[in-house]
Amino acid sequence: MGKPRTPAGRARETAARLAQEYPDSVCALHHDNAFQLLVATILSAQNTDERVNLVTPALFARFPTPAALAAADPAELQELIKSSGFFRSKTKSLIGMASTLLERFGGEVPRDLEDLVTLPGVGRKTGNVIRSVAMNLPGLPVDTHVGRLSRRLGLTTETDPVKVEYELNGMIPPDERGIFSLRLIDHGRRVCMARKPRCEDCVLNDFCPSSTVRPNRKRATSAGSAPTG
Repeated sequence: MGKPRTPAGRARETAARLAQEYPDSVCALHHDNAFQLLVATILSAQNTDERVNLVTPALFARFPTPAALAAADPAELQELIKSSGFFRSKTKSLIGMASTLLERFGGEVPRDLEDLVTLPGVGRKTGNVIRSVAMNLPGLPVDTHVGRLSRRLGLTTETDPVKVEYELNGMIPPDERGIFSLRLIDHGRRVCMARKPRCEDCVLNDFCPSSTVRPNRKRATSAGSAPTG
């Protein structure tokens, strides 16, 4: 059985197999709209999605719109988000983000990545989350899981998230980038953990350059028995 021989081939095979392994991958941050997801993603910095999901219900109830959040009393907002960590800087980012939405975008979350990254507290990863999850637009968020798995799979040697994103974008079709990121995240949390990856249970272990075990069963590649270039 042939194996993928190039980064692009491994990316295609990874996407195909993870689609079978995680058909229902979704963003773990609870939200009802793009604004709520934007707030939750800013809060998720240096924090877990589970913790953010405990904080946001009361936050969204108190400040349901950009206008409400822009007018928030910083002390009250800090108290609401204190358990999310770095609450002072996040308070500044949230109020600044909401104010910028009102001043420059009519209170609406912009769709273009170039506009999203001008919002306080928003970088390319957050912008790509908003685009891919809330707007169903092309976007490939690169978090620690995506970066780690991409390097282990030999899709890239880059360590800078932006450079990783650009390389992956060249291998993954635009309409598949968001779900590819979500599935890598799921696989990174459940199987390919940072400290002790479970290579013996990995559906990619027969072609992953970093696998520590020999594959215990044959698998057909998504492209058939021929090597994947």
